[in-house]
Amino acid sequence: MRAPKHMVLPTRPATRQSLLATGVTPRTLRTHLTAGTLVTVRYGVYVAAEHWPMDAAEQHKVRARAETVVIPEAVISHNSAALVWGLPTPSFDAWWETPPTVTLPSEGHRSRRGPARHVRGSFAVGDVVADAQGYPVTSPARTAADLALGRDLPEALVLFDAAARSIIGSMVSNPRRQHYALGPLVDQAREMFRGAAASKRTVRLAAPITWLDPARESPAESLSAGHMIIAGLPLPSCQTELRTEAGRFYPDFYWKGRRLIGECDGAVKYRDARGYVAEKEREQVLRDLGYRIVRWQAREIMTEPHRVVERIARALDG
Repeated sequence: MRAPKHMVLPTRPATRQSLLATGVTPRTLRTHLTAGTLVTVRYGVYVAAEHWPMDAAEQHKVRARAETVVIPEAVISHNSAALVWGLPTPSFDAWWETPPTVTLPSEGHRSRRGPARHVRGSFAVGDVVADAQGYPVTSPARTAADLALGRDLPEALVLFDAAARSIIGSMVSNPRRQHYALGPLVDQAREMFRGAAASKRTVRLAAPITWLDPARESPAESLSAGHMIIAGLPLPSCQTELRTEAGRFYPDFYWKGRRLIGECDGAVKYRDARGYVAEKEREQVLRDLGYRIVRWQAREIMTEPHRVVERIARALDG
């Protein structure tokens, strides 16, 4: 195979036209593509193979950025923006498993489906920001509003809780638990969501915005809270500090009036045997102090929420 002719390979998605404008010939492009030193991101857009990520989620981001290179008016949005901001998915499906999504101006572009999903929309001030590499992307607040539309309350809370944590985390340096429960910061985040939701002209987002709580630390906790609200159960506080002689504990949920602790367990809590033993020791300390504990699994709240709600209701009545 003939060695590729010298050219400065693009470290970011670049169009065929922009590369040809630098003096690269079509033959040189073909040679690099054949040699594998250049990768086709989407039709007419390329990036150096060494800058093409191995991770599927990162590949998705590059493809979304490629759309903004082809269409300068496009803004990375929806599932693609969720990947940029690290927002969790409310389901078992990963954001990157669906095509990259960009939003185009309401006028002048036709929505279509293809390698990427194009939707039409308008933006208010603050709805569009730049990602770490300078590409236009919807803000965490607008991203959560876009994705929460049409979802039930528990799934919407997964998005709004996580986006609120992202927003508050950007407001303070070295954010800690107390920051996510700080009223003024939570109120600022809530106002951002209301502003982002205003363009949707729907009341469906009012409930999750009202009930959001950035103190919830996982999607499963947000889902749990959403199902409690739907069932009419008393809503507990989250990550409340409990001081004991054995140290300070921060349960997932706490119903103070009933001295009831709720723990939503996921695999992350028990990465090794030491984590499991520490959790059991902590639970025994709390039980010895007169606290009652109800537990459920993250998978349970995702697949059988009614069972979890019934378990919590029995514990509250106990």
